[in-house]
Amino acid sequence: MRIPHVPFLSIIFCYCFWIHHSVDITGVSAQIVEDQQQSLLKLKNSLEFKPEKSRKLVSWNSSIDCCEWRGVTCGEEGHVVGLDLSGESISGGFDNSSSLFSLQNLQILNLSANKFSSEIPSGFNKLKNLTYLNLSYAGFVGQIPKEISYLTRLVTLDLSSVSYLYGQSLKLKNLDLQMLVQNLTLIRQLYMDGVSVTAQGNEWCLVLLQLVSLQELSMSNCNLSGPLDPSLTRLENLSIIRLDQNNLSSPVPETFADFPNLTTLHLSSCGLTGVFPEKIFKVATLSDIDLSFNNDLYGSLPELPLNSPLRTLIVSGTSFSGAIPDSINNPRQLSIIDLSNCHFNGTLPSSTSRLRELTYLDLSFNDFTGPIPFLNMSKNLMHLDLSRNHIQGSIPTWIWQLDSLVQLNLSHNLLSNLAGPVQNTSSTLKVLDLHFNQLQGKLPILPVHAAYLDYSSNNFSFSIPSDVGTYLSSTIFLSLSRNNLSGNIPQSLCNNSNLLVLDVSYNHFNGIIPECLTQSETLVVLNLQHNKFDGSIPDKFPVSCALRTLDLNGNLLRGPIPKSLANCTSLEVLNLGNNLVDDGFPYFLNTMPTLLVMVFRGNKLHGHIECPQTNSTGHMLQIVDLASNNFSGVLPAKCFKTWKAMMLDEDRDGSKFNHIGSSLVLTSKDLQLEFVKIPTLMTIVDFSSNNFQGTIPEELMNFTRLHLLNLSHNALAGQIPSSIGNLKQLESLDLSSNYLDGEIPTQLANLSFLSYLNLSFNRLVGKIPVGGQLQTFDASSYAGNAELCGTPLMNNCSDGTHALSMSPSARAHSIGEDAFFNLRFSITLLFGLISYFI
Repeated sequence: MRIPHVPFLSIIFCYCFWIHHSVDITGVSAQIVEDQQQSLLKLKNSLEFKPEKSRKLVSWNSSIDCCEWRGVTCGEEGHVVGLDLSGESISGGFDNSSSLFSLQNLQILNLSANKFSSEIPSGFNKLKNLTYLNLSYAGFVGQIPKEISYLTRLVTLDLSSVSYLYGQSLKLKNLDLQMLVQNLTLIRQLYMDGVSVTAQGNEWCLVLLQLVSLQELSMSNCNLSGPLDPSLTRLENLSIIRLDQNNLSSPVPETFADFPNLTTLHLSSCGLTGVFPEKIFKVATLSDIDLSFNNDLYGSLPELPLNSPLRTLIVSGTSFSGAIPDSINNPRQLSIIDLSNCHFNGTLPSSTSRLRELTYLDLSFNDFTGPIPFLNMSKNLMHLDLSRNHIQGSIPTWIWQLDSLVQLNLSHNLLSNLAGPVQNTSSTLKVLDLHFNQLQGKLPILPVHAAYLDYSSNNFSFSIPSDVGTYLSSTIFLSLSRNNLSGNIPQSLCNNSNLLVLDVSYNHFNGIIPECLTQSETLVVLNLQHNKFDGSIPDKFPVSCALRTLDLNGNLLRGPIPKSLANCTSLEVLNLGNNLVDDGFPYFLNTMPTLLVMVFRGNKLHGHIECPQTNSTGHMLQIVDLASNNFSGVLPAKCFKTWKAMMLDEDRDGSKFNHIGSSLVLTSKDLQLEFVKIPTLMTIVDFSSNNFQGTIPEELMNFTRLHLLNLSHNALAGQIPSSIGNLKQLESLDLSSNYLDGEIPTQLANLSFLSYLNLSFNRLVGKIPVGGQLQTFDASSYAGNAELCGTPLMNNCSDGTHALSMSPSARAHSIGEDAFFNLRFSITLLFGLISYFI
C-alpha cells in the first residue's frame, strides 16, 4: 500500500521541531541552574561564618549540583524554591545587593538562629513567591522594613527576636502593625515574639481581625497593652495564642471559651486581673494552658471533662485557690502540672495516682495538707516538687523506684520519717531536697548518682556512715546542717573529687578536721560551724585552693591561723569566730584580692594591727569583725585607707560587692535578725571588746557605705569626729564604754538611717544636739556620761544637775553585759545555686 507523501513529510517536520525546541528548553534550564549555583556560591562567599560550626554552607562547592547541597531545595524544573541556612552561626549582615535576592523563585527561606547583627534588608520585596519566611532569633535589629508587607503570598512569617536583651531591639517604628499585615491576607502563622510593637489593645486586636486565615499567633514580649478584646474570637481558625510578657493589665474575656479550635493559650506575666473564666479550662480542643506569674489573677480549677486533651496545665504565681478537683485524672494525656506559688489547699486527691503520662508535677508554695499521694503509676515522672506545704506522714518507699525521676523536692513540710530504706534508687535521680522537715532516725543511705543532696534542718541522728564516700562519687552539693549528727567526719568524704559544697554546720561532730578536706582542690564552700571540732586548723590548703567560703565558727579550734590559707586567692568569706585561736593578726591574708568577709570575733588574737603593705590590703572587704579578742594599740588607720568597698561614692556602681552567699545573724539584747542572704551592700566594722587605745581615726569617717560601726568596750579617747556626718548610710553606732570626751557632734543628728545608738559610759559633756533622731533614743543610750544633759535625759542643761552616772564598779560590770552586735555567719542554700547545678 502506498503511503501518502504529505503526511510523512509532516511527521518529519514535527519531529525536527520537537528536537529543536527540546534542545533549546534544556539549554535554558541548564543556564538557570548554572546562574542559581553561581548566585548561591556568591552568597556563601559574602557571608561570615565559622566553618567548624557550619553543616550546610561549608559543604557547598561547584563540583556538585546545587540542588544536592545541604539546605537547598529545588523544584521539578530545577528552580531553587527552598533555602535553609538556620543555625549556621552566620555573623555580620547582608544588604540589598546580596545575591540572595536574585533567587526569585524562592518559596521557603529560613535564616533563623544566626548572628547577623544588622537591620533586615529591604530587598525582600524581590522575593514575591515567598510563602514561608523565618528570620527568628537571627540577630536582626532596628526597624522592620515595610517591604516585608509586600510579600502577599506569605503563609508563615516569623520575626521573633531576643535582640532586646542586648539593648538593640527589632521594632515596628516607622511601620506600625496595621501597615505590616494589611497585605498578608493569606497568613496563617504569625510569630513576632520580642519585637517591639507598642500598641494598645483596641488597636492591635482590631488589626489582627483582618487576618481571617490566622491559625497561630505568637506575640510575647511585644510591649502590647490591654485590654484583651472579646471580639478576637471572630478569628475562628485561631488555635494557638501566645501573648506572654505583655502589659495587658485586664481580665481574660469569657468569650475566649468560644474559640472552636483553641489548642494553646499562653498568657504568662501579662498583669492579668480579675477572675479567670472556668469555662476556658473545658474547651474541647485545649491541650496547653499557661497563666503563670499573674499575681492578681484569681480563680480555681473546675471539674475537668472526661478525655480532655489537656497536656499542660500551668497557673503558677497566680492567686488561684481552692482544692485540686478529683477529676484531675480525666485528661489522660496530662503530662505537666505546675500549680506552684498559689493559694491551693486541701489534701492531694488520690485520683492523681492515675496520671500515667505525668512527667512534671510542681505543687510547691501552697497550703496542701495530708500525706504524699500515690504516684507510683507515673512511670515517666521526672520532676516532683511538693515543697513549702504542710504535707505530713512518711516518705513512701515507691518514690525511690520511679525510674525516670530526676528531681525530688519535699523540703519545708511536716514529714516525720521514711517509710522504708532509701535503696534501689533510680539511677536518674540527680537532685534530692528533704531539708526543713521533721525527719528522724539514722541518716539514710544516699542516692548513688545524685548531684545535689540536702538533708539539712531535720532530726537525723547517729553518725555519718564511714563508707559515705562510696555513694557520693557524683555529688556536687551536700548539706547535712542543723541535725543531731555526731561522731567524726569520715575520711571517705574526700574521695569525691566533684564535691563543691559541703555543709555539716549546727550538729555535734567532734574530733579533728580531716586534713583531706583542707587539701581539696575542688571544694568551693566548706561550712563546719557550730560543732565541737577541736585541735588546730590543718595547715594544708593547696596552691590550687578553690575555696570561696570557709566557715569554722563556733567550735573548739585552737592554735594559729594556718598560713597556707594565703593559697586560697578566691576566698570571699572567712569566718573563724568563736573558737580558741591564739595568734596575731594574719597579715598574709592581705594577698587575698577577693576577700569580702573576715570574722575573727571571740578568739585569743592579740597584738597590734598594722598594714605594712598598704597597696594590697582589703580592697573588697565589706565586713570586718574582730570583736572580743585581745588586740591592742591604735586603730589601724593605714588599713582603713585601703578598704575601698566601704567608701564608694553613692552614685558609683557597687554591684561587684553584692554577691556574698552566707546568712547573717545580728543580735542586740533580745532582738535577733537573720538574713537568708547578706543584704546587697551590707558593710560592717566591729572592733569592740578589745584593748584599742588612741583616738577614732579620720580615715574611718570615709566609709560612706558603712551600715554598722561598733567600737565599744575599748580604751578609746578624744572626741567623736565631726566628720561622722559622712556616714550617711549608718544604721547602728556603738561607741559605748570608752573614754571619749567633748560634746556630741551636731553632725550625728543628720544620720537619718540611724536606728541604734549607744554612747553610754564615756566622758561626753554638754547638751545632746537637738534635731534628727537623737531625742528618739532611750536615755540608756547616753547613760554614764556625768556631764551630759538634755532630752532624752531627765535633767535640764540649765539647772546644773548631772546626767545619769554610774560608779566605777558598776561601769566595769556593765562592760560584760552591755548589748553589742554579735555577727555569726552560716552558709545557706541559694536558689541560684540550685538552678546552676540542675
